[in-house]
Amino acid sequence: MTAAFRSMGPRVRRGIRAARADGDKRRRERKRPDMEKRRPYDDLYIYYIQGRVRETEEPGPEENFLGNWVENDTSFLFFSAPSAEAVSRLLKTRPDLRLVQEFHFAYEEWQGEGEGRVRAGDFVILPPWRRNAADADAVEILLDPGVVFGNGLHPTTRDCLRAIGVARRRRSFSTVLDLGTGTGVLAVASAFSGADRVLAVDLNPLCRKTAVRNVRLNGLEAAVQVMAAPAEDFFDEPADLVISNIHYPVIRGLLEKRPFGGEEMVILSGLMRSPYRDIRQRLVHRGFRILREWDHEMTWFTILAEAAGPRGERHV
Repeated sequence: MTAAFRSMGPRVRRGIRAARADGDKRRRERKRPDMEKRRPYDDLYIYYIQGRVRETEEPGPEENFLGNWVENDTSFLFFSAPSAEAVSRLLKTRPDLRLVQEFHFAYEEWQGEGEGRVRAGDFVILPPWRRNAADADAVEILLDPGVVFGNGLHPTTRDCLRAIGVARRRRSFSTVLDLGTGTGVLAVASAFSGADRVLAVDLNPLCRKTAVRNVRLNGLEAAVQVMAAPAEDFFDEPADLVISNIHYPVIRGLLEKRPFGGEEMVILSGLMRSPYRDIRQRLVHRGFRILREWDHEMTWFTILAEAAGPRGERHV
């Protein structure tokens, strides 16, 4: 592992590892004919920069610019064509920035598009260019992930969708808080499940832009609001259902600081085995009823639980 790779944030490292593995697999296999249908872009050119590129400094769409993923003190500029000149111009205006590495992937390698559709419980996720692949008995979610990770293939996303289906069959919910929304897929699923107000939050501005686009794609602007902010700022936000598919420390903070109660339901995911055990114990300690649990190969864990009794106190 190179020093440059180690310096990346965990979400970007995961995406690059997955893209490389998927690319190796695709080079070993012949692409099926149904994979040839139109995609938004064929190739992704990623420029890994040390330092934070501000939104006002980003290249324009006329320069084939797709987005800027900011993580820690790094920026990843995504383009649909080779863009060394545009990056060079940016670096000249910001001597404190440094180009660390460049990557080139086919779009389907980056997102792991697979068949172009993902079925998870009551829902089927489709890219807008593959809409005719829907299931008649499923709730259709149109999703263009752009360059953001989260097209429904990750097991935590699929299990969260299954959990939403179980929750909506248990009882109706009108307000939902989605912490770490990413592409907005869980917020969209919540709105399609009957919620008339969904607040979707992600710290990353590129995630917010992507989620807003997907909310519009599904015609849910009246029901879903997307904000770019820390999840911690919304721990006290009123909601019938709280969804948090995010890092363990954030979920732990949520359980410590939010005064749950009134049969409020939670879907918690993005957890590996040891953190999951701790979170489950915290839920039981606070009097939650465990309604359902999912695991993917004993690696990724998801839980649906329900608070009991009146709204309680913070547990610090």
